[in-house]
Amino acid sequence: ERSTAPSVNGISKQNKWTEITPDKYHDWINQRDESFYEHSVMGNKDSKSDEIGFFNSYSRGVATSRDAWCWNYSRKITNSNMTKMVEFYNSEVQKSLNLSYTGKVNDFINNDATKISWNRSLKNDFTKQKTPEFDNKKIVKGLYRPFTKAWIYFDKNFNDMIYQIPKLFPNYTSENKIIYISGSGSSGKRFSALMSENLPDLNMQHSGGQGFPLYLYNDSKSDGLTDIILNKAMTSYPNENITKEDIFFYVYGILHSEDYFLKYGENLSKTLPRVPFVKSEKDFFLFSIAGRELAELHLNYETMECYPVTLETGGKSITEFENEDYYVTKMKYAKNGKDKDLTTVIYNNQITIKNIPVEAYEYIVNGKPALDWVMERQGVSTDKKSQITNDANDWAIETMGNAKYPLELFQRVITVSLETMKIVKSLPKLDI
Repeated sequence: ERSTAPSVNGISKQNKWTEITPDKYHDWINQRDESFYEHSVMGNKDSKSDEIGFFNSYSRGVATSRDAWCWNYSRKITNSNMTKMVEFYNSEVQKSLNLSYTGKVNDFINNDATKISWNRSLKNDFTKQKTPEFDNKKIVKGLYRPFTKAWIYFDKNFNDMIYQIPKLFPNYTSENKIIYISGSGSSGKRFSALMSENLPDLNMQHSGGQGFPLYLYNDSKSDGLTDIILNKAMTSYPNENITKEDIFFYVYGILHSEDYFLKYGENLSKTLPRVPFVKSEKDFFLFSIAGRELAELHLNYETMECYPVTLETGGKSITEFENEDYYVTKMKYAKNGKDKDLTTVIYNNQITIKNIPVEAYEYIVNGKPALDWVMERQGVSTDKKSQITNDANDWAIETMGNAKYPLELFQRVITVSLETMKIVKSLPKLDI
């Protein structure tokens, strides 16, 4: 109970102490809702457990341990950087063969951070004298952060951990959809889920996320969802012809439910989601339809309508702009006194975005508004160690063929944010 006492002794005198008891999970505060464990888990990798979850398998995102080298907005630069790094690594191996390497790897290798990024796994490969070759086909599109695509050199030899990602995206032509959720132990950040058709970086969601796929690729393409969960859904809703795809989007809808988060938020911060089946068939399909609508927004954000903001362009008409006029290095908020003015963003020296609806900032993913991810990532940065520059304008020109891409992306994500919250607020009550 709250007390205004100036000291601990004062609390005792006022008899304001409340005794708390940890639950069986050893939570002293922010205790979990026990009913959470009555529902099926999204996935289960515990070989000692007989419990079957929604998905046959799932995976963390790719952890490269050398993002500056493996991720870049420019495919050409990714190609160049990784070609040079692979060649340099192999030259180090060859040098070790020529000089009768003694096994003290840290004393032998060249640690010039502008030539290579060493980590434990690459040093282990070095001691085994592995000499992998660069393969241009391993440069694929990935989702680095929310609403931020880039090119990644996807290769187990030069990515620290690829986990089960080859089962989700085995090659550069693989088609899939995954529900990528934030990891447990979320450090105070709210749980979130975001769908992707591209392989994700580990930190596309906070705390090292997990991706749950519509399909799995082993020797052949198979369903990501389990037969048992399909049978459970068909038993729960016997009058409907339910498919695994319906369930996939139902899960996505449920994970966006405010009721679901309010009831199970403490559980979600500590363990994988468990997903209830709602009582009525009608609500099941309302959640599933909403999940499809959310997926449409989140997968196709680059083609959504640009929200009609006001663009101030100084004395120059935007119809006269050349490609270089859209070049962005760092977007920033305008100021309203000492506070940020969320309605106004300074895009570059020539363009100011005005009349941004503040409601757009309600859509939070990976710990902050989706618009903040666009502002943070659509710019230019240089890695201090490697001196590699990552320029979002390269993605705009090289991949999208559109110098206005960063500006339009901001406008499109306004639309995505507003429409997302409209769907979220229209979801049915969680009646389970």
